[in-house]
Parts: sequence; structure tokens; C-alpha cells
Amino acid sequence: MLVAGAGIGGLTVALALAKKGKQVRVLEQAPVLGEVGAGLQLSANAMKVMRHLDLEKAIKATAFAPQNATIRDYESGEYYLRTPLGEVAQQRYGAPYLHIHRADLHALLVEACVQHGVDIELGQVVRGYRNEGNKATLLLDHGSEKADVIIGADGLRSTIRETMLGVQAPIFTGQIAWRGVVHKDAIKDVSIAHDACVWVGPKRHFVSYYLRGGDLINFVAVEERAEWLEESWSHQGDLQQLRRLFSGWHPEVTGILSACESTFVWALNGRPTLPKWHDGRAVLLGDACHPMLPFMAQGAAMAIEDAYVLANLLVRDPVEAALPRYEELRKPRATEIQRISRENAGLYHMYGGLSGKLKLKGIGLATKLIPAIANVKLDPIYGYDVTSVTL
Repeated sequence: MLVAGAGIGGLTVALALAKKGKQVRVLEQAPVLGEVGAGLQLSANAMKVMRHLDLEKAIKATAFAPQNATIRDYESGEYYLRTPLGEVAQQRYGAPYLHIHRADLHALLVEACVQHGVDIELGQVVRGYRNEGNKATLLLDHGSEKADVIIGADGLRSTIRETMLGVQAPIFTGQIAWRGVVHKDAIKDVSIAHDACVWVGPKRHFVSYYLRGGDLINFVAVEERAEWLEESWSHQGDLQQLRRLFSGWHPEVTGILSACESTFVWALNGRPTLPKWHDGRAVLLGDACHPMLPFMAQGAAMAIEDAYVLANLLVRDPVEAALPRYEELRKPRATEIQRISRENAGLYHMYGGLSGKLKLKGIGLATKLIPAIANVKLDPIYGYDVTSVTL
């Protein structure tokens, strides 16, 4: 089997297949294997898959367990929402909620893949595919490769998707995101809460959380823009401009930005729901078929869930049956979480001005009086266990 793309989703599906005895090759266009320096959140639904792949212990050793998920006012620091994580989430959802450096998770997946015989080949630029009876051919810059199935885990600008459905530019959402990682000791005169925190304000918000056992702090700052021409995930950002954007915000926010030495900025792009995720013996996974806005922190988790389902179906069933069943199982859930993530943008950016702020206050009051209200939204996401779903 061939996997196009050696990101989190591609390596997870390769590992899951290899652990079931399948021969897997991962083809990656980058000349050097690695991941960008940014954090990601592994909620309980993702960690249940990692547990089945025997990676939970290794992930815990390098990750950070936040105490709460919070939404706070950009100026006063008032808590609009404070939902316990830590041991409470572990007990409620049956797995931990963790923050991990993307590069650390990537390295763990690479190591596990190699240990289980997965071939990872670099510098392989994918140009498309074609179906040929009971095989599929992956077209490369230099030559081609045949396989029983081709898995397109090649991201938002997926070549596999373009071959399947035609070329379509991503849809700019009107928002851009800045990201960076800061060492905790570089932050002066302010203590950063040990939470997964969303700081909400008019037309922008700021997310902060710890990584690597609490040594690092990751941030993502989102602002609204009329247009954005850069497509790169690693476009160098102007730190002074970023600091100006969040000038006057809470000292935890400005303290993190004051200590930051470099930042990257990228457009938040989306796509409409695709008409199909598979074609013959080619299939899409993760951002290639359902890119997620980062407003529920579920992008990596959805790719990880995809990987588990797809791998188990390909091991059990013929390709002709496995791929339609995979789409049937995964598409409704991914589409719903895409919708929730889009809706959160309005909440985080206080759409409606004062009315938006009052809405946040109302949510906060309601969850204080009836804590179960927050669980109504979070339980279907964090409590979901893809490893127990009937395939």
C-alpha cells in the first residue's frame, strides 16, 4: 500500500496498517523528514487511537496535561468558561487530554513506523494517480509506483484530491493565524495559567497552552483580514506587527508575545464538503478531504481517527468495500466538527460587539449554574471512541 504524505495522518495510517501486517510505503515530497515547530492538542478521542497503537506512554512522557479548558476576556481576564480537564477529563472520557509539540509526535510516529517495517521515502513529488483494474498507479516526478491502494494524506493542497475531483483553489476564510513557541523562562513578570486557554476579543483571539512537560508555551493568534495571498504554512511573520495587534490585551497574552523571538503566519483556508473521498483504489484522509479550522483543536484528532478506521477496514475487507464504508463512517463526523469549528469563530471574535460579549457571559453563567451544559457540546467530540465503533 502507498501513502502520499508523511504528516501526522499519513504516518498514523501507515503505522496502523503495518501493525496489522500490511506492507506500507510512505512517499513524502520534502527532502528532509520533520515537522514544523508548533503545538497541537490530543483530546481523549485521539488518545484512544494512540493507545491502540501503543504510543500512549511515549506521548505522555513528552506532552503536557492542561488542568482546564478556558475562554477568557481579552482585557480583564474574566473567565467566560472554565471546563476541568486533567484527571476529570481522564475519568469522564477514558483517556487523557494532552498538549504535544507537533515535532515530538511526528518523531514518535516515524520511529514506530520504522520499527514496524514501514518504508519512508523522501523527495518523492506526487503528480497524480490512475486506476488500472485491481491496482492503482501513483504518478511521480520520476517514474511511477503501483499499489493495491493509494492513500492521499497530502494535506490541504492535495494532489491526490485534485486528480480525483479537479483543481480548486482553497477558500480563504477571512482570517489569518500567527503561531510561535516560547520558553517559559523567557516570560517575565507574569505567570501563565496551566490551561488550554482561548483569549477572546473583537475580531481576533489568542490561544495559549504549554508543551514538553511545561517547558514551552505554544500560541496561535488569529485575526481577521480582507485578503491574504501567501499560501505557505511557514511564512515568516512580523513580530512587531503581531505585538501591535494584541497591544492592550491581558498581561498573559502580551507577556508571551514580548518573549517571542520569531513567528510564522498563514491563511486559514477551507473547502466545501467534497462529493466523494474515494475513487477506484485511491482514497483521501485528513486535511486532504476535510480541512479543519483550528477553533475546536480537532484537525490532528480527525486525521488520527480517519487513519484508524481506514486501516482496520483495509485489513478486513476488499478495497472495493473498504473505501465506501470508510467514507460512510467518517464523513458525517468530520463534516459536523468542521461546522462546529466554523461557528466558534463568531463566538471567539465577539461578533455583534456588546451582544457578542453578553452571549459569552450568558454561556459562562449557564455553565456555572449547570456544569453539564458544557458537556453537551464536548462529550460527542472528546467522548467519542472510534476504536469501539462497529466498522
